[in-house]
Amino acid sequence: MQRIYEPQDLMEGELLLGMLASEGIEAYLTGQHLAGAVGELPACGLLGVMVEDDHAHRAHQLIAAYNAALPLPGDEPDVLQGTLLC
Repeated sequence: MQRIYEPQDLMEGELLLGMLASEGIEAYLTGQHLAGAVGELPACGLLGVMVEDDHAHRAHQLIAAYNAALPLPGDEPDVLQGTLLC
């Protein structure tokens, strides 16, 4: 098993697990139970996405594509200064 990525937060980690699962890659998120201890523990390096060695190369490719993704044309919001977008 290899640690292939360090997500910024728990939400990104769960998103990546779902993305990898949709591609048939079983992945695990380590450190998720330590996220509540930030302040007591170092803030960086707690979370890690782990995959089997056989799937590491493909998982790296998918995560690289995820990190390089840009919004689709037309998905950008119109200029709405002073408006909270939720």
